[in-house]
Amino acid sequence: MSNHSIGLDGRLHDYVVEHGVREHPLLVALRKETASLPERNMQIAPEQGQFMAFLVALMQARRIIEIGTFTGYSSLVMALAQPPDGRILACDRSAEWTAIAQRYWREAGVADRVELRLGPAADTLRSLAEAGDTGWDLVFIDADKPGYAGYVEQCHGLLRTGGVILLDNTLWSGRVAEPADGADADTRALQALNRTLRHDARFDIALTPVGDGLTLLRKLG
Repeated sequence: MSNHSIGLDGRLHDYVVEHGVREHPLLVALRKETASLPERNMQIAPEQGQFMAFLVALMQARRIIEIGTFTGYSSLVMALAQPPDGRILACDRSAEWTAIAQRYWREAGVADRVELRLGPAADTLRSLAEAGDTGWDLVFIDADKPGYAGYVEQCHGLLRTGGVILLDNTLWSGRVAEPADGADADTRALQALNRTLRHDARFDIALTPVGDGLTLLRKLG
């Protein structure tokens, strides 16, 4: 028995993936292809993908915004878990990385439900607000860390009541628990965000030790 979360060494992580992850063959292939890239650590862990897919299915989340797509693992795992009439708006700056994502969306048969918008995500979110395109079910944020606070503010107005924001990397390999003095800009941004969200009465909150830290925010009425 334990009164705090268990740590995962390599052996136990392999056990979690083997026994707790039902990974589509295309997700496995995408992970292997992404592993050859210098930026491979930007991809979410398979157990995090399994958790996100479970949440999408539980919520029956039909309308999802993704901020930070990279090579497409998170968007693909969520699209595969959506109802057939689901839609994902994927925001990213890189045509190179998202070309890989688009190839896997097509092969998985979900390309018709994923809309890719290249450019600053803040601009895309602003355009949704200006068009009155609200009532989104879920937002997954995995992008520039200093931008997180602004994305949360923008997405609050786009979400339906009861909708959920998922924030990736909120434990930042443990660096958020270190003194802010001498920390880099990304670490300081995440530290400030975590402090702010702890007291943000607009949301229910759960900061979970899944992957590199996954914070769940549920919009209150």
